[in-house]
Amino acid sequence: MARVLSSDEAKSAITRIQEIINGGLADQIAALDGQGQLLSDPNNWDGPLAEQFRGSTWPETKSALDKAKTELEELQQQLQRIAQDIFTAGGAS
Repeated sequence: MARVLSSDEAKSAITRIQEIINGGLADQIAALDGQGQLLSDPNNWDGPLAEQFRGSTWPETKSALDKAKTELEELQQQLQRIAQDIFTAGGAS
């Protein structure tokens, strides 16, 4: 039978990561996206640097933000499964 171990530190770390994700990290990513969209509008900001921002800086940054958000959602789901497995295995003491 496979060994199942869950220290109090591990349980606490799972909880802290979930709190960080739920406590605003995803909201901050969404806020960054909103501000980037605003700066990408030539009616709000235009000129050579604005064109560079719209053409390369923002698309690359938005892609990274979208990927980070997706990965955080996947991490959160995985942590929920891990926590459930710990409790199911009797590691909730």
